[in-house]
Amino acid sequence: MGSRLLDKRITLFVEEGFEDTELIQARNFFFSEGARISIVGSGRFPTFRGKHGAQVAPDTIAAKVSVDDFDAIIVLGGYATEKMRLCQPMVRLVAQADDHGKILCAIGHGPQLLISADVLRDRMVTGYHTITIDMRNAGAQVVDEPVVIDGNLITSREAADLPHFLDAIAETLFEQASPSAQPIVAGA
Repeated sequence: MGSRLLDKRITLFVEEGFEDTELIQARNFFFSEGARISIVGSGRFPTFRGKHGAQVAPDTIAAKVSVDDFDAIIVLGGYATEKMRLCQPMVRLVAQADDHGKILCAIGHGPQLLISADVLRDRMVTGYHTITIDMRNAGAQVVDEPVVIDGNLITSREAADLPHFLDAIAETLFEQASPSAQPIVAGA
C-alpha cells in the first residue's frame, strides 16, 4: 500500500444507481494510496445497487457527517446524482465543503449535485455531455476535457476518464491546493 495520501480522509457519496466502475476504482485507488475511505449514503436504504449490479453498504449517512470529518468529497455519477440532489444533508455538505475550501470532486452526472448546492457559478468545469446545458445554466464555464481543476473543485466527464480524475484528486490532496488557485485545465 502507498503512503502518498496517508491519513487523508476521502468521502465517496453514493445513492441508488451509482456508476459501479467509478465507485470501485476510486475506492481501490485511494485505499492503495493510504487514504481513509468513507462511503456516505443518503440514508434511504441500508445498501445501494449500482447501475450494473454492484452493491455497497455505506459506512454512514450524510446527516451524521460534518465538514470537519473529511478532506475531500467525491460525488459519483450514474443515475444516483438525481437522488442525491434530493437529500438535503448531501447538498449541505457539498456547499459547506466548498465554503471551507475542501477538495470537492464530481464525475459524470456528479455535477448535478454541485448545481443543487450552488457551487458552480463562475467556475470552470466539465461533466457528462448530457448535463452541459445544466452546468452552463448554473453559471459555470464548461469545457470538454477529461479533467478540470478550478481551485478546490475537480470535475471529470465520465468513467473512461477515471485515471486522469483519480490522479488529479490524489495530486491535489497531496499538494493541498488552495481554493484561491487559478483555474487549470488538465487534459489527457
